[in-house]
Amino acid sequence: HVTVAAADSWKPPASAQHVGRAPRAGAATCFLGPRPPSHLGGRDFLPRGSGIVTRRPLILQLIFSKTEHAEFLHCKSKKFTDFDEVRQEIEAETDRVTGTNKGISPVPINLRVYSPHVLNLTLIDLPGITKVPVGDQPPDIEYQIKDMILQFISRESSLILAVTPANMDLANSDALKLAKEVDPQGLRTIGVITKLDLMDEGTDARDVLENKLLPLRRGYIGVVNRSQKDIEGKKDIRAALAAERKFFLSHPAYRHMADRMGTPHLQKTLNQQLTNHIRESLPALRSKLQSQLLSLEKEVEEYKNFRPDDPTRKTKALLQMVQQFGVDFEKRIEGSGDQVDTLELSGGARINRIFHERFPFELVKMEFDEKDLRREISYAIKNIHGVRTGLFTPDMAFEAIVKKQIVKLKEPSLKCVDLVVSELATVIKKCAEKLSSYPRLREETERIVTTYIREREGRTKDQILLLIDIEQSYINTNHEDFIGFAK
Repeated sequence: HVTVAAADSWKPPASAQHVGRAPRAGAATCFLGPRPPSHLGGRDFLPRGSGIVTRRPLILQLIFSKTEHAEFLHCKSKKFTDFDEVRQEIEAETDRVTGTNKGISPVPINLRVYSPHVLNLTLIDLPGITKVPVGDQPPDIEYQIKDMILQFISRESSLILAVTPANMDLANSDALKLAKEVDPQGLRTIGVITKLDLMDEGTDARDVLENKLLPLRRGYIGVVNRSQKDIEGKKDIRAALAAERKFFLSHPAYRHMADRMGTPHLQKTLNQQLTNHIRESLPALRSKLQSQLLSLEKEVEEYKNFRPDDPTRKTKALLQMVQQFGVDFEKRIEGSGDQVDTLELSGGARINRIFHERFPFELVKMEFDEKDLRREISYAIKNIHGVRTGLFTPDMAFEAIVKKQIVKLKEPSLKCVDLVVSELATVIKKCAEKLSSYPRLREETERIVTTYIREREGRTKDQILLLIDIEQSYINTNHEDFIGFAK
């Protein structure tokens, strides 16, 4: 007989997880829940106690063998034949990683048990959900444990064994709630109801076990385990199984389904369900493995003649990285990147904003006092007439005043260039992040591109100053936007 149980007095759902082996080699199942049986073929070796006992996932592989012994992955050379030592080693290995004050860790303990009394199964025992942290546990202990459990039960190839005590409302079951999150249809969840012997007199779990209350595709199985007192009193497991059988046969609510209840039936069902589950999962797994094999063979072919010191490889890698830098830079400016920032403006959009918002704003901000301007115009007209008294407004007075206004465009125009250069420097830094594995190449790339941009900055500023000089040199009064336009 094989039974594997969660070691805590209460637990969330366990995952039955197939790990890509044929059924012969042992599929993986695990379960968590309130006090499932912690024995195996007459051997009692999983730690038991109150509070959180399982503080690391335990991956337990049961392998049919003529001899009986256990092996841990962290001490392969040693074969354990005394199962009390196995329990002590589980506790010691848990404490080695998590400390002795109730800490938890997602790093699993791997245990293999070889026995003539087991069916080939792999079970994963997960910690129970803790609501309130104790000892060295972090404040977010509940979420850490949930994340740890979800890592195992989210896989499509896993079977989930959701264990719930009969003396608790099924609607409040943490096990079923978590199972429902990853398996909403209930296709790979098996329900286990424990503590049937502890229900209030006059109540029973018949509706649940007949799969009427919260139906699961694979149904529910009821079990009656030893109490903590029985364990401390060294009650024989065979006697416990006989007592369980007697309980189901003699209870009026469960008598008619006694053959579908109890630990031995749970063992057979688990083995059968896992075997079927593996058989269903194998075709998809096989095709996935074949495609992976083909891609790996292709890679192997590529690397067959590979020499790490081959200069052509280095040159090719260098060219690819530099080209990628160029592509990324262009994408950031053009705005066609594959990763669009949804939180703030970046790259080309920021430059666009400088031209269309910041620069016009700087132009509008230029202030002039109309009184001062009129006074300047008056002085300019009088100075150009000199000793003569004039009749018409001279062109030269107009030009002198307009030139002074045109010069004011220099500052915002040059500031606009500085802002654009600053944005380009940010883009360069972002694009160079992919070269972080090669610090010297990254530094050199940044230096070369930045130097080029600085050079262009100088030429752009010269061009702007030249344009303003041109505008100053020739005032086109024949332009259609001009107030005194001749036509």
